[in-house]
Amino acid sequence: MTFKEEILQGIPSILPEKVSYDFRISHAPKRKDSLSQEDKKLAIKNALRYFPADWHVELGKEFLEELLHFGRIYMYRFRPSYTMYARPIADYPGESLQARSIMLMIQNNLDPKIAQHPHELITYGGNGAAFQNWAQYLVTMQYLAQMTDNQTLHLYSGHPMGLFPSSKDAPRVVITNGMMIPNYSKPDDWEKYNALGVTQYGQMTAGSYMYIGPQGIVHGTTITVMNAFRMQLSKDDTIHGKVFLTSGLGGMSGAQPKAGNIAGCITVCAEVNPDAARKRHEQGWVDILIEKIEDLIKYVREAIQNKRIVSIAYMGNVIEVWEAFLHADIHITVGSDQTSLHNPWAGGYYPIGLSFEESNNLMAEQPELFKQHVQQSLIRHVAAINEHVSRGTYFFDYGNAFLLESSRAGADVMDNDGINFRYPSYVQDILGPMCFDYGFGPFRWVCTSADPKDLKTTDNIALQILKSLKDTAYPEIQQQLLDNIKWIEQAEQNKLVVGSQARILYADAIGRIRIAKAFNLAVRNGTLTAPIVLGRDHHDVSGTDSPYRETSNIYDGSRFTADMAIHNVIGDSFRGATWVSIHNGGGVGWGEVINGGFGLLLDGTEDADRKLENMLFYDVNNGIARRAWARNDTARQAIEVELERTKTLKVTLANLVDTESMDQIFKGHGN
Repeated sequence: MTFKEEILQGIPSILPEKVSYDFRISHAPKRKDSLSQEDKKLAIKNALRYFPADWHVELGKEFLEELLHFGRIYMYRFRPSYTMYARPIADYPGESLQARSIMLMIQNNLDPKIAQHPHELITYGGNGAAFQNWAQYLVTMQYLAQMTDNQTLHLYSGHPMGLFPSSKDAPRVVITNGMMIPNYSKPDDWEKYNALGVTQYGQMTAGSYMYIGPQGIVHGTTITVMNAFRMQLSKDDTIHGKVFLTSGLGGMSGAQPKAGNIAGCITVCAEVNPDAARKRHEQGWVDILIEKIEDLIKYVREAIQNKRIVSIAYMGNVIEVWEAFLHADIHITVGSDQTSLHNPWAGGYYPIGLSFEESNNLMAEQPELFKQHVQQSLIRHVAAINEHVSRGTYFFDYGNAFLLESSRAGADVMDNDGINFRYPSYVQDILGPMCFDYGFGPFRWVCTSADPKDLKTTDNIALQILKSLKDTAYPEIQQQLLDNIKWIEQAEQNKLVVGSQARILYADAIGRIRIAKAFNLAVRNGTLTAPIVLGRDHHDVSGTDSPYRETSNIYDGSRFTADMAIHNVIGDSFRGATWVSIHNGGGVGWGEVINGGFGLLLDGTEDADRKLENMLFYDVNNGIARRAWARNDTARQAIEVELERTKTLKVTLANLVDTESMDQIFKGHGN
């Protein structure tokens, strides 16, 4: 059977043979047993809905084994026989070019070179899934191959509800992930309802098919690391020979050592999973592997003395490094953490004192005891960080719920007011005021030809546009444009591509629109050999309401609201997006964030020109307007520039209240 025929058949008509468990790849840890006996029966019934009745007994027994052994039903038997990777768009079956582009992006998310646990359909973050099981994948791909441009596929947390009549201007796919009733959005609720097969954690770009490997976060990480050092160092000092200490090399966090190399520092990144560390080393994302703490200390001392630019993966627990560097008197200039603490009890954070294997067993067999170990480790982790900070280290929360979970564990992370954390999030100090408020965010594109030459062409197009924008940009965004120009100039030599021929570039609204228009023209005139898929990380100006990350620099009391993300997805959907997605629980945890994303196909048509201008303008300026209303000075400046430039834009601007007026209002009413 050919690849196209296998896609078109969906769930096979003849029951496939049972497959053996593949020990050669990384698998998701066993999930804790959160279901009663009656719940387990319900989970089996739910799973068998995809299959004919005469398969039910055989598959039911098999699915029960999976549920008991892994804590989830993955339906391994139905994993496709073909190799999983993003093929050129012409290789996919189907009438709709837009639908075929989505098929390409789905397979990119599940490519073993990219996906963290590919056989469990988990792309990154420990539990960020494209689908809950392989039946959902098969049916979704079949629907996309059958779709016309007058239909829309609706996906409920990985489940393809069906193709519904719509129009060519409607999105081809609408995706929701984990959209729970608020009172049922706690971590244990995810464990239960995901095990039942009725919801999933889509992370940010896993369940919306816009993940492009660690490159997807390396640009933002580079911006963050560079500016963290700029905040710490004098203009006469150099970043060379300075230490950046962090942890996590799986999924998105694997971008950190590459970002450190681009910034020019010494990066030490601890990782407890040897396979994850070796994978990043083999892919060229980290320079060297070190297993012994004494070897690490020796190597780092030499690197400091010689002002080396190098990234080091320490194969062990990061707490060991924080504590050992204290005793060795190694100064850490910048420190952070990027373990998946949105998922602390199921593989997102590994406690000190237990091996990787011991932790995996304990989290499934004795989850409460494992939780105690994690919380004790967080207390110890924070204590070491606090001591380094007292010696001059700049520590920031990288939006992974590190400070939030540390505070819940009782660690010493609270400020004197007892409300705020003693350390800022990177959005509060860096990305918020420097990027998001001005509309700069993680714009992405994928060359559907799978041809590196097309990617190089797009890099050159983007570079020329950035240079022209810099000539007329106002002073406050000159540094952002300079950093982005440097990024795109060096992108090819930094070897960022894993999987699809993709690129990320921080750009504002006018930059995104002009670059997209130039791409669409290049597709039209044949300079590019195939269409381009546009997208972004949800971690952006407008896409995400996350009080401890993306909207942590919102101070008008609205940071716990989610109106912006909802409006972003609805607004994008009728302005031309090819697909849209809305998720509960992105990078900082289930119940802690609502985030939305989009994909847009540039096929060279005038219709695509109209859609991209309309949609990208709103996608960015929706967030700038909200940030300006929250009284962020930089966002106010950005929206005023846009109001002057775009006469059809009208937004409600905040009238500021001065200190003297507030004093008069509250005079006689206490402090």
